Amino acid sequence: MTGPLRRAAGNLRRRWRRILALLVVGAGVVAPILTDLWWSLPLVWFLGIFVALPVLHTLAKPLPDAEDGSADPDAETDPALDALRERYARGEIDEEEFERRLDRLLATENAETRDREGVATRIRENARREVERLRR
Repeated sequence: MTGPLRRAAGNLRRRWRRILALLVVGAGVVAPILTDLWWSLPLVWFLGIFVALPVLHTLAKPLPDAEDGSADPDAETDPALDALRERYARGEIDEEEFERRLDRLLATENAETRDREGVATRIRENARREVERLRR
């Protein structure tokens, strides 16, 4: 798949919940017209939005991979930290620069993250493990 097909597949993968909701609403509107039963509209909407959508959402959720450490439900990915790790891994910055920028990144966390207990410690520990892994 290339170009427009890949883009359409990506959009479908990201927006399937919206598409399903629109299909349920449309089916709910069409159902009473086709069946001549007024109660088919709320029935289709209820089954689609309150039964099918949550079930499909739960089934479509990716399973955490225990090998990469994402099995922890509290694990959060920080794009700035990821970018910093990538630059260190590519050799664009050395270890001292990595640690200096990591300290600056942790010092400038937003208030919401700062209030959570142990987030800074967990990020720092993950970064230290990453440094050790990259040294090997």
